Amino acid sequence: MNKIRILLADDHTILRAGLRALLNAEPDMEVVGEAVDGEEAIGKAQELHPDVILMDVAMPGTNGLEATRRLKSMGLKSEILILTMYAEEEYLFQALQAGASGYLLKKAADTELIDAIRTVYKGLAFLYPSATKMLIQDYLERVESGEEKESYDGLSQREREVLQLIAEGYTSKEVAKRLFLSPKTVETYRSRIADKLGIRHWAELVKYALRKGLLKNGSGDHSEARQFMKSTVGHLCSTLFIFKLLFSSHYSRNLYTRPIPASVS
Repeated sequence: MNKIRILLADDHTILRAGLRALLNAEPDMEVVGEAVDGEEAIGKAQELHPDVILMDVAMPGTNGLEATRRLKSMGLKSEILILTMYAEEEYLFQALQAGASGYLLKKAADTELIDAIRTVYKGLAFLYPSATKMLIQDYLERVESGEEKESYDGLSQREREVLQLIAEGYTSKEVAKRLFLSPKTVETYRSRIADKLGIRHWAELVKYALRKGLLKNGSGDHSEARQFMKSTVGHLCSTLFIFKLLFSSHYSRNLYTRPIPASVS
């Protein structure tokens, strides 16, 4: 079995030792390196190419958020999971904008860390529950204020139906069954939708549908979108599309500029 190769980035020696012992006890995990600050984390990541990096926020010199930005700008394929004591939304938003795959509080790490690592390793996202709520609320406020506007007049009625079901999480086979189509026909519709909207990934299709309030209806009434989004709270592995849609390139608001606290010994 291939083990998940993990790099620890935290300036507290005792915490790193505890994490190493905890993670190495898992049959599918292996700590391959440690870093005491952001600069060392960048160097070790380039050297070791870990699958997952556990990154603290507040560290001496280069903080974890800046290290995350730089690593992602280099095209690093490692998934970065922020592990921090800071629950404030400004740090959460900055972390996700920087390219982190997840955000976990240290106080919950004893019960959630293992699941979080396995989740981000699979290419999914992991956020602590109240973080999910914050992201959902922010997005819904923008939808309902009319900030998100985009025309979909070029889509046929059938394409809108397919888009709606894709946004709700149905597979192509499930969409085909519900609409009495063949899976191949559904794939054709998906391709047409992607071409017309200029999007290629499932998360972007969901993003588009939510912007338009298309879930269950296309009337512009966002109540169904709200209901759908709220239904995801607590299902942490389902949060991938939430922050992908929130922090894609078009969403460029510089929401928070609060400086990162100095590391506390």
